[in-house]
Amino acid sequence: MVEKSDLRAVLQYIPQFRGKIFCVLIEAGLLPEPAVAETLLDLAVLEDLGVKLVLGVLGGDLKDLYDWTLECEIKAARVTRPIDDEDAAQEVMEILQRGQSAIIDASGIGALDPKVVGFAKRIGVSKLIALLEESILVNGQPAHAIRSADVPCVLETEKVDGRELLLAAAAACNSGVPRVHVLNGRQQGVLVDELFSNEGVGTMVHADSYRVIRELREDDIPELLGMIGRVVRRTKLVPRNYEDINANIADYHVMTIDDNVVGCVALHEYGEENCAEVACLYVKQAHEGRKYGVELVAHAEELALERGIPRVLALTNRAADFFRRTGYMQVNLCALPAPRRAQFIASGRDSLVFEKSFSE
Repeated sequence: MVEKSDLRAVLQYIPQFRGKIFCVLIEAGLLPEPAVAETLLDLAVLEDLGVKLVLGVLGGDLKDLYDWTLECEIKAARVTRPIDDEDAAQEVMEILQRGQSAIIDASGIGALDPKVVGFAKRIGVSKLIALLEESILVNGQPAHAIRSADVPCVLETEKVDGRELLLAAAAACNSGVPRVHVLNGRQQGVLVDELFSNEGVGTMVHADSYRVIRELREDDIPELLGMIGRVVRRTKLVPRNYEDINANIADYHVMTIDDNVVGCVALHEYGEENCAEVACLYVKQAHEGRKYGVELVAHAEELALERGIPRVLALTNRAADFFRRTGYMQVNLCALPAPRRAQFIASGRDSLVFEKSFSE
């Protein structure tokens, strides 16, 4: 959930959202008025940030909701055709192009009905968002990110409330909608909490890569330095500067969620001694406890295996239990490659040395 004080968490999304089309479907007639009112205020903020908005009214009085949008200073225009009209998309695009948000009648149609999805595709949405009385729960909780390809497995192996909605969301993604968010519309502030946090508070089904580990790019380096700075200052990570990282940029990988960097790891190779070091492992505080560190280390190990490196090492003065749990054994300082050993001794650090071997 986004804290009001966490301005940085909000600001990181503004460049990503600006100019994108969000289609927001709302069961206005079934949801509490305070929740609807807060949603409209949040839509006004999104509009100010440069998001192109289409508000589909699934129930309730369309004129009343349109009047509410004006009260909230949303630059709204009513679409003359309903959402299932083939010509509605063209009218909506004309409204968006002149800088207004579009309000369209979607009553009498299911939130993720193929007609709604077809409309969303024709206008080129980045997100299809449904604020409903019914939500999708997996084992009693919202599922923050499910790949559309994984939905059949989730339905087979997990307890799912809102199965038909989940299937419809997956079908929407499979047909070309990048992301579908199904939110509990009774929850005040749910729209902002979903959109301006990496994990969100509702259930999101996505067709693209939402959480990935990729190579570090040069424009990521300031973010990486800021992320690890707190631990470096406490002497728990080797000090690094921009030039150091850029000179060895191929060693570094970052985990991103919704294209925001949340963790990092490096794999430094020592070819002459046929080993590598797992280094610069860090996960942002806001994302701790989700086993992202395990994923990052596993990624580094996979890289080592792909390159035919038979053993990897790790130095730590705070994560000894973590490395033991992931299959590492504590070893003597002599296990380090000579250059790394000399660097370690010169640093005066008190780290323990761990090793994992891939040889049979």
